Amino acid sequence: MDLLTEHLTLAEDPLHTIRVVVADGHQLVREGVKRVVAVDPGIVVVGESADLAATRPDVLLLDLSLSGTHELDALRAVTERFAGMPVLVLSSHSEAQFGIAVLRLGAAGYLCKSLAADVIVKAIRKAHAGGRYLSETLAELLAEKLASPHPRHPHELLTEREHDVLRLLALGSPVKQVAGKLDISISSVNTYRGRIFTKLRIKSNAELIRYAMRHRLVS
Repeated sequence: MDLLTEHLTLAEDPLHTIRVVVADGHQLVREGVKRVVAVDPGIVVVGESADLAATRPDVLLLDLSLSGTHELDALRAVTERFAGMPVLVLSSHSEAQFGIAVLRLGAAGYLCKSLAADVIVKAIRKAHAGGRYLSETLAELLAEKLASPHPRHPHELLTEREHDVLRLLALGSPVKQVAGKLDISISSVNTYRGRIFTKLRIKSNAELIRYAMRHRLVS
């Protein structure tokens, strides 16, 4: 995938100890992160996107939208191939949508792109030290999940693939397009759609869209 094969230009500055790669599809975001971390002399951005095998940064900032299929695919690929590399996820989505999921996959934190500059620097340092950065919102979501032994909402019963199908349908994608994006058959999409309707106790796509918006499953 592009994330792992794209050419990288390295920065050469031996004085900096925390080497960061920013893997984001938007140049403005990459430039913004560079300016943010430049205020800390102990952090240096050594590349964008990147051949991680050659770079081996101390911390990777990874945009969820890099994947062409599902938002979590890029994170899965990195954590499987580069076990132990601290990964901070960058996202325009709220913590409620993907925060807990990325932590389960081994991410060191979840950073909304609207966060203040000093928070990003703090998160990088915490990830480099072996910790996890949790925003107040994400910490509350985790606390609620731990406090409740049973699912609080019907969508919490969905499998990961059912979540994938739900999100694409809720965003208005036709069944054929959903099948193409997820690389599954149209009949499989219809099967997942039926299961989703049963679990959410809904009967139409319109109800599915309203449910997804109400529970902030799409943005």
